[in-house]
Amino acid sequence: MKTITKVTSVIIAVLCYTSSIAQIKNSKTETVKVYGNCGMCKTTIEKAGNKKKVSNVVWDKDTKMATLTYDSKKTNQDAILKKIALSGYDSDMFLAPDDVYNNLHGCCKYERVKKAITKNEPVTEKNPVPVASTQQTSPLNTVFDNYFSVKDALVKTDGNTASTKAKDLLLAINSVKMETLKAEEHTIFMKYLSDLKTDAGHIAESKDAAHQREHFTTLSKNMYELIKVSKQTDTIYYQNCPMYNDGKGANWLSKESSIKNPYYGSQMMSCGKTIETIK
Repeated sequence: MKTITKVTSVIIAVLCYTSSIAQIKNSKTETVKVYGNCGMCKTTIEKAGNKKKVSNVVWDKDTKMATLTYDSKKTNQDAILKKIALSGYDSDMFLAPDDVYNNLHGCCKYERVKKAITKNEPVTEKNPVPVASTQQTSPLNTVFDNYFSVKDALVKTDGNTASTKAKDLLLAINSVKMETLKAEEHTIFMKYLSDLKTDAGHIAESKDAAHQREHFTTLSKNMYELIKVSKQTDTIYYQNCPMYNDGKGANWLSKESSIKNPYYGSQMMSCGKTIETIK
């Protein structure tokens, strides 16, 4: 009987959600991180962001991700997140006023992530604090740094060092705190997490540079997708070797504009070209 009741509740919730979304014209949907802890947080966050026929917010307490669906002609993401911040909940764009956060129930007091305040932006106790995204570095930087170390080892055709650096890369991947990632980073990281771990693991387990390079191709492809959505202080170069894999080619990421081919090393060190500059 309890199972039937739960199923019925889920069906009703889905129908209500579908109905509320259907009433929103010019709808646009985005996913962003909103910090919180529990079911009580979920109720408050969704109530703050929901407005009949204008916006609908669904927050997941496990992933801390909020799905915003709104009429793009009547509101926008910032306006919704400001309302949520004023109810006591931080996002990566706006911080809740301290007095509002302090008045949250004990179980709702999530761990606040320290963020920089936008310069020249007026801040009062009654307004959410805007976050300066340009001043933030990605929590994924350690992952990227270890990737570049693996790449450098393969440029030297040094299988031993590549193996060691890949172990560091795998550790960095496993150490990423999901709650610190921005919405786009979180989405892409989760999408490619399994493949990133598989390729880093194969490179770590082998000392054979040829085998390591096979996995470096897909590692680089997925790392490219991740680095594209992360704020980087350095310019990154996406480079291509047209000769590798029987002429099918392969790409890699580099902090250097000059070509240093990780697929052939000293055999064809300068073979390749930059196909995209990521700033």
